[in-house]
Amino acid sequence: EPRFYYGHLNDELLRAARLVVDTGMHAQGWSREKAIAYLVDTLGYSEQRAANQIERYMAWPGQALSYKIGALKIQELRAKAQQALGPKFSYPKFHAVVLGNGTLPLPILEQQVDRWIANPD
Repeated sequence: EPRFYYGHLNDELLRAARLVVDTGMHAQGWSREKAIAYLVDTLGYSEQRAANQIERYMAWPGQALSYKIGALKIQELRAKAQQALGPKFSYPKFHAVVLGNGTLPLPILEQQVDRWIANPD
């Protein structure tokens, strides 16, 4: 449905903008004001909302990047499981494997998904 796809694209734009400001501030030396202006211009945020986001990323370097790396890895693991399991693949079971033990380092998460692929029942 178009409005859901728009929401998805809007969320991707937000995540991309967060990567830009996180990298800009912590690797490129952007000022708080430059980062706020970027979110205002890119996302149409109010200055107050942008400042709130920027202060979060000022205090948590690399958070946006680690979030995106994790998302990409989970997508990779899902594709791997779908390819390996074919019609036996189940979104609820995949989600249970990925979320069942809480936050895990990505190599351990991959091991869990591989075990599930080897024994999906």
